Amino acid sequence: MAGGKLTPRQKMINLMYLVFIAMLAMNMSKEVLSAFGLMNEKFEASNATSVTTNEQMLTALDAKAIEAKGEFEKAALIAHKVEAATKKFNAFVATLKAEVLVGVEPEDGKLPYESMDKADNLNNSWFTGEGYTKRGEEVIAAIETYKAEMKAALGSEKKFQPILNEVNSKFDLSEVPNKEGIKIKYLDYHFKGFPAIASLAKLSAWQNDTNKAESDVISVALGKAAVQAASYSNYQAIVVLDKNAYFQGEKVTGKVVLGRYDENTKPEKVTGATLDPATGQAKINLTAGAVGEQKIGGEFTFIEDGKTIPLKFNGTYVVVPRPNSATISADKMNVVYRGVANPITVTFPGVASDKVRATAAGMSGGTNGKYNLNPGSGNEVVITASASLPDGSTVSDKKVFRIKNLPSPTGKVRGETAAMGSTSNLESVSITAVLEDFDFPVSVNVTEFTIKVPGEPTIKVSGNRMDSRARAAIKKAKRGDVIVINNIKGNFVGINLGVKPASACTYEIQ
Repeated sequence: MAGGKLTPRQKMINLMYLVFIAMLAMNMSKEVLSAFGLMNEKFEASNATSVTTNEQMLTALDAKAIEAKGEFEKAALIAHKVEAATKKFNAFVATLKAEVLVGVEPEDGKLPYESMDKADNLNNSWFTGEGYTKRGEEVIAAIETYKAEMKAALGSEKKFQPILNEVNSKFDLSEVPNKEGIKIKYLDYHFKGFPAIASLAKLSAWQNDTNKAESDVISVALGKAAVQAASYSNYQAIVVLDKNAYFQGEKVTGKVVLGRYDENTKPEKVTGATLDPATGQAKINLTAGAVGEQKIGGEFTFIEDGKTIPLKFNGTYVVVPRPNSATISADKMNVVYRGVANPITVTFPGVASDKVRATAAGMSGGTNGKYNLNPGSGNEVVITASASLPDGSTVSDKKVFRIKNLPSPTGKVRGETAAMGSTSNLESVSITAVLEDFDFPVSVNVTEFTIKVPGEPTIKVSGNRMDSRARAAIKKAKRGDVIVINNIKGNFVGINLGVKPASACTYEIQ
């Protein structure tokens, strides 16, 4: 049509033909513009969910760092650096999105996608001739800063390298060859001349990429540090005496044990007690002193990963004259728990058990000084004891016990807090929650949980087994991915008490 000498009539026909083609293109562009708008909506929704999920996962990591320290503290430090870099970059991208929307008026609460076909805002703000304006240079600098901050946060640890490689790939600022093979500057190739709605969707995708990177870092950090969860620094030393009250001159006997006692757990050294090399127990053998409260203290010393870990223990015992006060002790611990029958033993030194009586709100039994206490509301319960002495007189005493709710359960997958295995194994296992090192027979029925597969949205699952959505996400996991199972909820079996959310657990794909 453009070759040779054309008559005026032919020129008019050609012009009408071009106008017709342009009209067809305009009709098609409206569909394309709407598609970009819908894509932006999905990115925005995903970004909102990712921000919430990342905050929850980071809170869980911080809690682990406070409890277990060590590797979790290092992991939390890395995650917070990544969080800061992500928030900083995404806040900058938000200003770019505001530039795109200058002059755009929402219609019925939504952006008018089909009319957002102009490229003037970014064209005028970012580009000048064949180069960038000051604002365009700021965009490039912000991307370079984000990549540098991510590299500084993740360092050279191998587990984080795939994430860093993905960040560098998605934000590669190298020139891009067009369809004719001519290399075009990064911003020119992705934004120059593009409709406003397309640029908006691209900027939302940037935010989505950074949120995903942050999520992946936290997931890897949790999985890497979880193996340290059973460190000696989590143990609690408990003084367990054979009795809580002694006469003057009587031998004070008992032992000091760890809250998670295991005969294979043997300290390197103990002060304040005698170490039994056969069992690893530290035994106490001393003579009771003056009447009143006496203190017992010392320290375990463990060696872990070549480091010395001190673990102090402290306790008290009461020396009483014959007899003037009751000895009241909880058989399980020094507190009583709401919702269960707490065994309580009540005695008076030198007085037969059938001459001793004890009362308290929720207490029952009394055979041979053995009672069960089911505490109700409040934070304390007072146990009052009285005894009939051989001379016919009566003595009485009372003691205040703290009332605690049942502890938070520990989430487990395949019976472990940090399991490893195949994707098919994870698809079929049950998610459980247990009360670790709790002496009462209390079980938990899991009713829901969430699962986070790297690179996939967080999925909420009802019940204690994977549903079809969870199994589909698990199938996408790759070797080395750490899947986080969080927000584990349920109820105590046979007890009308609410259950605190269980701690998160992880599963590494092998």
